Amino acid sequence: MFSPQGPSLRELCVQALSSVERGYDLLAPKFDHTPFRTPDGILDATTDALSELGPFSHGLDVCCGTGAGLPVLRSLCQERITGVDFSAGMLAQARSAHPDATWVRADARARPFAAGFDLAISLGALGHFLPAERPAVFAGVYRALRPGGLFAIPIGAPAPLTSVWHWATLGFDLAMRVRNAVWRPPFVMYYRTSPVRAVCDDLTAAGFTATAGALTALGWHGDGSPRCWIILGRRPANPGDDQNAVNRTMS
Repeated sequence: MFSPQGPSLRELCVQALSSVERGYDLLAPKFDHTPFRTPDGILDATTDALSELGPFSHGLDVCCGTGAGLPVLRSLCQERITGVDFSAGMLAQARSAHPDATWVRADARARPFAAGFDLAISLGALGHFLPAERPAVFAGVYRALRPGGLFAIPIGAPAPLTSVWHWATLGFDLAMRVRNAVWRPPFVMYYRTSPVRAVCDDLTAAGFTATAGALTALGWHGDGSPRCWIILGRRPANPGDDQNAVNRTMS
């Protein structure tokens, strides 16, 4: 399915009826031959957008999968680059493709790092977290960044009602909700649960200064809306700002 090197329909069905971790372990050897891999156009546009915001030293790819985002970090970061994912199968593929990077198996919600990175990215992973889980993920990234560090998330903008993609993603999300209502373990993967405003609000609540802008290199929908956004969360450089952000969140 998708290409001669990609998974068959039967393999996709087995994966879809597994847990997220087990499903990706099974999919890992063929993942890069599916449409689920982040397209090169998004990787290139993200690199261009971030190139004006550096320099960066140490980089972190959150929910790195097979390592598609590592070239982004490699082109932007001067020193160590690290990928973290909870699928052993995906990490094995990433390690094989990028042996010069550091790979860590961990759940992004478990805050596995402490302030050592200047730049963190996450590509196509938010759909694997329910909205209630995003605060834990963002708190972990906040903790992993040094003061002044940057967290970048490219995210597809909603397609217009007249677009086939609008109805395809709506149908997919509805099918996943039905699947998760009647089958265990759940497989969390949704396209429409991470609107830009909600993601920015969650980043702000975690202590970041959040902004969003269009990835203009990817063009625009027919109605004039961007095809893709890039959301930026900046950890305050002044330690006193961290406490102010916490106080605002608690008030």
